[in-house]
Amino acid sequence: MPGEKNNAIIQAIGAYGKSLLGFIRKRVKNDADAEDILQDVWYQFSSVVNSEPIEQTGAWLYRVARNKILDKHKKHTETLLDDMLPATEDEDDAMDFKAILMTEAKTPETEYVRNLFWEQLFFALDELPEEQRQVFIWHELEDVSFKEIAERTGEKMQTLVSRKRYAVLHLRERLRQLYEEITEF
Repeated sequence: MPGEKNNAIIQAIGAYGKSLLGFIRKRVKNDADAEDILQDVWYQFSSVVNSEPIEQTGAWLYRVARNKILDKHKKHTETLLDDMLPATEDEDDAMDFKAILMTEAKTPETEYVRNLFWEQLFFALDELPEEQRQVFIWHELEDVSFKEIAERTGEKMQTLVSRKRYAVLHLRERLRQLYEEITEF
């Protein structure tokens, strides 16, 4: 049994290791974080590989990696919800939505909404052009100033602000859809 488990792990690492690391690297701040997340994914895989059936190993690995990335972002950053949430005429509803996301309560409902929010945020970010996505991630999620981003990229600060603005507009639209779905209940 341990030999079968080791073979399954070795085969999965060979088949998915490089592409999974590339997937993670595109979504985190640095290589060290990417390697830490990848290690967590392999650890979780090794602990469940024989205890429960995994029908689609690749899909399972990428889902776990995405969840680990989301967990990392949730732990280390506090996103500026004012920039991302849609402006509504009913400010009380908007405040309730923020309260759900930022509450300290750990109920199944609040955890579900938080996870759904972060998942939808990252799906929406993936839809953006690379330049817009990267500026938004650096400025909002990693708290890098526009000045630092300009130094890194060689771009003008006005260009960076414009890219972030387009990203925010897209994210507002996408998160407005989520907001409407959540507040219908």
